[in-house]
Amino acid sequence: MEPVSLLVGGALLAVGFVAGRLGRRRGAAPALPQAMCGCGHPLSQHDPEQGICHSEVARDAYTKRGKWAGHTWVSCSCRQYVGPRPIDEVFAPRLLPPSD
Repeated sequence: MEPVSLLVGGALLAVGFVAGRLGRRRGAAPALPQAMCGCGHPLSQHDPEQGICHSEVARDAYTKRGKWAGHTWVSCSCRQYVGPRPIDEVFAPRLLPPSD
């Protein structure tokens, strides 16, 4: 091999190594996915005993003349959690609190 091609290859390797070290992204770890219902709210917002969603949704509000007046916060109309079930509920029913 000729020495010029070795120098060019070494220079390309060094430039790639330095660019990879400097261009590395420094950020937080990716967030873990949450189980979401069809209404867009997580399982923690749903009450399994009453079957209601405790979250609120922004709805458009209008004046008497029909002009848009902003948002009104109303409770979510979801009546049952339909998203993926946690794995512990699939294999074993919840034991606590005891139901008499």
